[in-house]
Order: sequence, then structure tokens, then C-alpha cells
Amino acid sequence: MRRPLVAGNWKMNGLRASINALMDGVITGSSGLGSTDIAVCPPFVYLAQVHSQLATSQVALGAQNVSHESPGAFTGEISADMLKDQGCAYVVVGHSERRSLYGESDDLVARKYAVVQKAGMIPILCVGELLEERESNQTEAVVARQLDAVVNMCGIASFAHAVIAYEPVWAIGTGRTATPQQAQDVHAFIRTRLRDLDAKIADGVRILYGGSVKASNAAEIFAKPDVDGGLIGGASLKAEEFLAICKAAAA
Repeated sequence: MRRPLVAGNWKMNGLRASINALMDGVITGSSGLGSTDIAVCPPFVYLAQVHSQLATSQVALGAQNVSHESPGAFTGEISADMLKDQGCAYVVVGHSERRSLYGESDDLVARKYAVVQKAGMIPILCVGELLEERESNQTEAVVARQLDAVVNMCGIASFAHAVIAYEPVWAIGTGRTATPQQAQDVHAFIRTRLRDLDAKIADGVRILYGGSVKASNAAEIFAKPDVDGGLIGGASLKAEEFLAICKAAAA
């Protein structure tokens, strides 16, 4: 049985004082949630601070992005080895904001996925469609293309050490949410596509939902058979809300 994972993506939010308060709440409230894996992904500059707070906690540390390059003359970039050195267990790759705002291609995302695994961390591979792609019935084609880029570069076996996050781009930061059945349909498609290559890998990989998950809708979404938790955006910035989502995953 797949163990649920709830990962908080803080995006470009937080300052030292607010992060201290947020993590105090998350750490205290997560102590009784041993059946769910929990991770937080702060901005790069706060990784060390959060890692220090997590020293005696079950909550794991993640990063929001990574360079696809090896250490060297790449001003402003952060390597996978640096993230590993800061205590990261997870790294988000291919988030829709990276794809749409910064032009990250499927190939580049696959290269980032590869360097994360090479450094001994778990990539959280984000896939998902734009509103116009959903409305033109291109959801499966888009998600398949994004998955195939990683399979072709890294192989199906790599998904034994990876997490997938389905994020319908039209439901991120918009207040719109895919219905639980819409989420399940795409999650099932992802698992079936991987199962065509390796059934054991497909059945074991965790697929998270990442589209405006809130405490009020988490339980219904997480109840679907192919939804194994969530990649949480804005709701992860409030300890009480984030913990309620974690509890829904544990139920």
C-alpha cells in the first residue's frame, strides 16, 4: 500500500519570523501523524533555517527548484549537491510556474529530475495541462508528453525513487479546483501509462494532486484510489490549514 505524502510548496513567501512561527506550528501538530509523510519546501535562502528547526521532527525538507548543471560557473544557480548538503530529501521539478513563467522545456525538466536522483534525493515531478489544453481535450496528450520526456531520458525504473504531482494549471492560484473525479481520472491515466512499461513501478509510485487543495476539500480528493496525497501551495503557509490537509491524507 502506498504511503501518503503531503508536501508544502511555499513558493516565494515567508520571512525569518513568519517561518519560525509556521514551522513551530507544523512541527508540533505533525507529531501524531506518523502514517503520513510530510515535507515542506521553503525558498532557497531559508533552507538552513528550516532544516535546523526540523532536526528532531518527522517532517522532511524539500527544495522548489534546482539547476540541471553540475557545480561551476553558473552565477545565481543552485546545484543538486548543494541542496543535498542542506538536508533536502525532495526537490520539486517542472512546476507549472517554472514551465510557464521561465520557459522550462520537457527536456530541461527531465535533466533536472536526473540530477536530483543522481544526488540521492527524490524528485517531485510536476505534470499538468493549461486551461486551453483541457478545453481542447489535450490533457492526456500533454501529460503523456511530459512523462515520456523523463521516461526516455531516465528510464521507467527511475520512478521507483520519484514522486509525481499532477497539477492542472488552470486550478493553481485561481481558486478553481478539479473535481475529485477529474483528479482521479488523470491520476489513473498516469498510473496506467506507467503500468504499460512496468506494473510494479506504476503500482508503487506516489501520485500527488496539486491544484488548490484546501482543508475543506482534501478528504474528498484524497479518498480517490490513485491520489496519494498533495502538493500544497497557499494552504501550506498556514500551519492549521496545512495540518488539517495532512490529517485528511492520514485518514
